Amino acid sequence: MNMRTVILAFVLVLLSTAVVTGSVRLVVAQGKIYLRSDGSVDPPTAPIQRDGNIYTFTGNVYDEIVVERDNIVVDGAGYTLQGKRAYYSRGIYLTGRSNVTIRNLEIKTFFFGIWLEKSSNNSIFGNKITNNKGGIWLSDSSNYNSISENNVTANLNYGIYLGYSSSNSISGNSIAANTYYGISLEYSLSNCISGNNITNNDYGIKLSLFSNKNSVYGNSIKNNLYGILLWKSSSNAIYGNDIANNNRGIALTKSSDNIIYHNNFVENTEQVYSYNSTNIWDNGYPSGGNYWSSYTGEDRNGDSVGDTPCVIDANNQDNYPLMSPWSPTWSPKPPGEAPFWAQWWFWAIVVIGIVVLAGACLLKVCAKK
Repeated sequence: MNMRTVILAFVLVLLSTAVVTGSVRLVVAQGKIYLRSDGSVDPPTAPIQRDGNIYTFTGNVYDEIVVERDNIVVDGAGYTLQGKRAYYSRGIYLTGRSNVTIRNLEIKTFFFGIWLEKSSNNSIFGNKITNNKGGIWLSDSSNYNSISENNVTANLNYGIYLGYSSSNSISGNSIAANTYYGISLEYSLSNCISGNNITNNDYGIKLSLFSNKNSVYGNSIKNNLYGILLWKSSSNAIYGNDIANNNRGIALTKSSDNIIYHNNFVENTEQVYSYNSTNIWDNGYPSGGNYWSSYTGEDRNGDSVGDTPCVIDANNQDNYPLMSPWSPTWSPKPPGEAPFWAQWWFWAIVVIGIVVLAGACLLKVCAKK
């Protein structure tokens, strides 16, 4: 058994042993609906209507859906796909699929809301995914899967999870009140996490176990226990995020060579926790580093960049802390000019004036003689 299988099995065991809220009893799933490779819906009595490559819900569905065909759209049309909290049940299950779009659907009370395995170029768009153990789960699924504009709320373990999945996009989602992780990556490279609103989770974004070279930018990460957590992950770019009112804004453990800049760290109980990690905290001058609500330095030359570094610890400092919150339109002011009386041109005028006055006086004296 290779290490990848062991890790995924371990995560699944954790999920299976998590406490289910309330007194809900796990039951065994009773049936499944298949979207067959020949285009048929099985059983044909399922409330899903096919029109070419578009499969549209015509009512609520209370079974798992297994997709066996590529190049299709599954349109929930605002209906609900609801499970029975059965162990390992999956609301929509894709394995080895490509170019499948899942949209406009509410998915709730499954073990996994949406499961992608060894699948690429798929789109999960505009869905509400709530009260599952894991909301959206990607396993060994790389190359341009897009998870966008979904409402991923109140799932019991993970809002969105990527394991061994690279080059995907997670953008524009509302990710709130998931018991543990809003977004969690393990062994996943070169993904883009952007423009998400991530609130009231235990961990807003977690990059762990060699999840390297990911981009995390333009997110609003507020009111979580941990805004961003990096564990054994490097070479990530984290920039342009609002990280506010979290217990810890960002925590890094055994995670070095990440670049972290143009973020707004505002009123986090602890702005940064860093253990055995050395990272880059600015983008040079005049681009600057991060805005820190706790920074007390001065800006004597008026260039919008602090005159002294924001020191994090002995191995980490923001050399060019911003004096005001960063926004996409932010640009540093040019260094402030010296007072007019200290400018060369002022004294040139004074000298010329003295010379002219002296010459005029000399002419008057000569004329009297």
